[in-house]
Amino acid sequence: MFIRAAIIAVPAIWMLPVVAGESMPTIEVAAPYVRAVPPGQPNSAAFMQLSNEGDADRALVAAASSAADVVELHTHTMVDGMMQMRRIERIDLPAGQTVELAPGGLHVMLIGLTRALLPGETVELTLTLDDDSDVQVVAPVRPVGAMPMSHRHH
Repeated sequence: MFIRAAIIAVPAIWMLPVVAGESMPTIEVAAPYVRAVPPGQPNSAAFMQLSNEGDADRALVAAASSAADVVELHTHTMVDGMMQMRRIERIDLPAGQTVELAPGGLHVMLIGLTRALLPGETVELTLTLDDDSDVQVVAPVRPVGAMPMSHRHH
């Protein structure tokens, strides 16, 4: 009897998106991580790769996390020969492309940390897209010395 129920349930699950009129998520998240910070440091940042697998341009317009009082989208820009971090309203995600959030560039800023961020822990993030859909991300906390080689020079 259990085997019959499983066989009947599998095709029904495959049909749910069609019946409900929902499409599969088009934004894929790869290699997320949050930078560990020394005790007492009030801010950190999250980095990742966002791939738009869909046919339409999208944008990341907000982020949230219980690990911080405020979560903002940021970038670094050169102003009068000095790198400055700036809040931005959106991160464009062109159709068929991958956008990298990395040190020295685009990132999700965690301001007013609500707890210490220790290596080996995780931080849950909610990314909100321009169509009001959310993408849930669980990002490991990594020490600065453990950043991927391509990010160490930033």
